[in-house]
Amino acid sequence: MSNDNTSIIRSYAQAPVRSVTAGSTTFSYRELGPTGGIPVVFFVHLAANLDNWDPRIVDPIAQNRHVIAFDNTGVGASSGRVPSTIEEAAADAYTFIRALGFDTVDIFSFSLGGMIAQDLTVKHPELVRKLVLTGTGPRGGQHIDKVAGVTYWDILRATLTRSDPKEFLFFNRNATGKRAGKAFVERLKERTHNRDKDVSISAFRTQLSAIKKYGRSAPSDLSKITQPTLIANGDNDRMVPSVLSEDMHRRIAGSELVIYPDSGHGGIFQFHEQFAPRVVEFLNR
Repeated sequence: MSNDNTSIIRSYAQAPVRSVTAGSTTFSYRELGPTGGIPVVFFVHLAANLDNWDPRIVDPIAQNRHVIAFDNTGVGASSGRVPSTIEEAAADAYTFIRALGFDTVDIFSFSLGGMIAQDLTVKHPELVRKLVLTGTGPRGGQHIDKVAGVTYWDILRATLTRSDPKEFLFFNRNATGKRAGKAFVERLKERTHNRDKDVSISAFRTQLSAIKKYGRSAPSDLSKITQPTLIANGDNDRMVPSVLSEDMHRRIAGSELVIYPDSGHGGIFQFHEQFAPRVVEFLNR
């Protein structure tokens, strides 16, 4: 089944907000692109809601795929309390996907979203057909537990310069990085109506604490991930060290690795003109 071609929304800025209740949680989500076939579900980063996805990544995928972005429990407009561990967040994501009636999905994940996506894929391998892991690292990965310190420092730096913290956290502080950061932050403002609820400070702190626990945990057996996997990052990720992308690539058999030069945690956003087509090709293979 697919939509009438003329009425399909393929712009994330125009995507309608929907909700689904599963158990005690009402999940807020947006969907776009033609329905039918396997959807691509987007797992977002730390302290982020539905407004934090770069339309230059989402829109190209939605040209010919059903795309769903959602707020996990307790984040943005989704109800409930933010889970205190990444495993619980993965269980909630599973609940959300099943509540929509899907038994197979592709996953696009970034940062914290990639940690949740790994836990979900290890626990429910039958659910995931293809996996995209960007700006992220494995359970027990070296220095993941230091994300909180880097984050607070950059929030302070951003506050002092009246900038968006993502300009510091996601991009290098050279001329190229500063330009890319400002452009990224502007793109996030393209949606002007029906924007999401801000992420609360307590939700942010709970997520940071979950990341710290994840960083200090025993590693997952990533050899269990046999799905086609695309891993991407910048070469200078201060939040989730770039070497961890190489580590995941070694441990996930047959995975593909893309490292962008002169870029940080948000390398995929800085290089969206190269990365978006690469992802589209990977997901549509």
